Amino acid sequence: MSSPQASKVAPPTVKELENYAMLKMSMKIAITGKGGVGKTTLAAVLSHLFASDGKRVIAVDADPDANLAQALGIKPADIENIKPIAEMGELIEERTGAQPGKTGGIFKLNPRVDDLPEDFGFRINNIILLIMGRSKAAASGCYCPEHIFLKRLLKHLLVERDEVVIVDMEAGIEHLTRGTAEAVDAFIVVVEPGQRSIQTAGTVKELAKGLGVKKVFVVANKVRNDADLQFLKEHIEGMELLGTIRFRQSVMDADVKGVSPFESSDLVGDVKIIEERLQAALTSNQV
Repeated sequence: MSSPQASKVAPPTVKELENYAMLKMSMKIAITGKGGVGKTTLAAVLSHLFASDGKRVIAVDADPDANLAQALGIKPADIENIKPIAEMGELIEERTGAQPGKTGGIFKLNPRVDDLPEDFGFRINNIILLIMGRSKAAASGCYCPEHIFLKRLLKHLLVERDEVVIVDMEAGIEHLTRGTAEAVDAFIVVVEPGQRSIQTAGTVKELAKGLGVKKVFVVANKVRNDADLQFLKEHIEGMELLGTIRFRQSVMDADVKGVSPFESSDLVGDVKIIEERLQAALTSNQV
């Protein structure tokens, strides 16, 4: 009696490979722009969308004017209990061997930070939030323990982790080193119709180029009409337009109510398109 013939399994299609790559790939995304353009809103909604896709997400608030927790939908009472990493003096002293706020002296330049997301991050859905914070000493760019500790943590998140890491940054990117910046898969500059926003985007583009950033994208936010979009397209030379988010009153209403725009705003559809385009652009380099 002959043995049953083994069934043949068809090889995966290119589309199936792309979908698998999108599910498994880790992405390191840095979002910046002039204050008030909506970068924190974009960071929050992207974090929720990636988490909804089944990916593990680390959302990093690296802007001293920290608002990412609220944009993610974390309750005010919980936000009050989230301590920025820069303010964890005892932890920084334990890991670096030096007291925060003191310059000079001897301290570790490569302190342990790999346990910080799990042990000190705030969890919401499939997202871990880390608020970096900034001490007065670190804000001056000093060579001090907390400054080194924050830089080491950011490098760990961007270079060594395998989750989707989304960093909500301040307008400048000067605190990134070349080695850290090169690990960023996509650098997104959020712009709005206006000369100051465009000027900031141009400055960021040049800084990113000097640091070896692989991809610089632009997201046009608060777009009211075709004239706004045309204005932005004409002024973002050398950067790829990733997508457009139309102006919506619901985003402002969500901010007034203190709730996440992901839960109460109709901009999610626009950001979903941006997420899909971003994944497709990065996956095309990996499949």
